[in-house]
Amino acid sequence: MHPHADQPMLTAGPSPENADATLVLVHGRGADAQSILALHRTLDLSNLAGLAPQAANHTWYPNPFLAEIETNQPYLDSALKRLAEIVDDLLSRGVPSHRIALLGFSQGACLTSEFIARHPRRYGAVMALTGGLIGPPGTSRDYAGSLESTPVFLGCNDPDAHIPFERVRETEAVLSRMGAVVEVRRYPGLPHTVNDDELRVCRAMLEKVLAGDEEATS
Repeated sequence: MHPHADQPMLTAGPSPENADATLVLVHGRGADAQSILALHRTLDLSNLAGLAPQAANHTWYPNPFLAEIETNQPYLDSALKRLAEIVDDLLSRGVPSHRIALLGFSQGACLTSEFIARHPRRYGAVMALTGGLIGPPGTSRDYAGSLESTPVFLGCNDPDAHIPFERVRETEAVLSRMGAVVEVRRYPGLPHTVNDDELRVCRAMLEKVLAGDEEATS
């Protein structure tokens, strides 16, 4: 069962084949591809392709990300598979992995974090805004593979009604152990949204990917 398989994919900017980099944007619970794709316009970076997949029924998985993983199936596996299909398609079209960036917010940030842990390689940049790895406390994190110095940004307000900051720190530790270069920023007292500082960090990371500043192989 793959409930997210036939959902729309929205795009912005040039085609990935004609762009200097491609940004995959992953929306949050109750939102849609159009809302997260608006960040492509907000970031205002030239020659950046934008891809925003839509989740079935506006949610990637039904229960909180801290719930037992089995309670979010088959939707979680379908969501992870959808991201894998997108990345695999880009690679098959000649886009090297170090020119692929991923950005997720809230539930989309959780999904993005879990995806790169389960599908590690050298990505251009990964930005998980208000999210963390999926599963209840004590979940085994023995992911295989290396993120090969992928730059990762984790931003989160604290306290947050949905994302405990301890899970952001756990995500930092796990991804760092897998070879990512992780930056965490904590924003006390801010609402559950993307803030201006996060946008500045994301823009700077993507500018480096577009410029090819980060030496990497696909």
